[in-house]
Amino acid sequence: MIYFNNVTKVYNKDLVALDDVTLTVSPGEFVSVVGHSGAGKTTLVKMILAEDTPSSGTVFFESTNVHKLKSHDLTKLRRRIGVVFQDFKLLTNKTAYENIAFAMEAVGKSDQEIASDVPHVLELVDLGSRTYHFPHQMSGGEKQRLAIARAIINQPELIIADEPTGNLDPINTYEVVQILKKINDLGTTVILTTHNRGVIDSVGKRVITMEKGKIIRDDKEGKYVI
Repeated sequence: MIYFNNVTKVYNKDLVALDDVTLTVSPGEFVSVVGHSGAGKTTLVKMILAEDTPSSGTVFFESTNVHKLKSHDLTKLRRRIGVVFQDFKLLTNKTAYENIAFAMEAVGKSDQEIASDVPHVLELVDLGSRTYHFPHQMSGGEKQRLAIARAIINQPELIIADEPTGNLDPINTYEVVQILKKINDLGTTVILTTHNRGVIDSVGKRVITMEKGKIIRDDKEGKYVI
């Protein structure tokens, strides 16, 4: 599904964010990318989304070089990817229902599809009782589960969760990880970036460890070993 071919990214001539990274992520995998701050995790994510360009090398989504896409085609590609951020990025003036409906409206879904699908996805992330709550009325864990619901509502092929538990306590962290595992079990590819040892050990899937822009380990069923 995703292939990095000798990707290097250098900022300001001397800051190496990615250093000759070659990586393959297959459809249906759950891959955790770990490393200390500055290891290159976020830059890796930005390359998949074509939010940044490599200094050298290529990034493919299936057979498509993502950095060769024109604006219209890049928008279509990004619709195949759901993104979950550490700081939620919810619309504060909209309810849980409206936050998810907005994501559906953006891709042209009908009112009937919205009315059918939004309650289902809210139940999937255990937020059925929070349907008409605004973000300020929700806990951090609930906000992140809502962000996940919004990310998956249009049935993307890939979910990228960039430090999704960074602001959460252990209980909410566990709940978010379990939802991501459930999504993966349903067939969606998941890429999770984190520096949380407990998260990695509880997932029990493939772990890629980065350090100073390089991949230093790639374990099929890894643990956090930094």
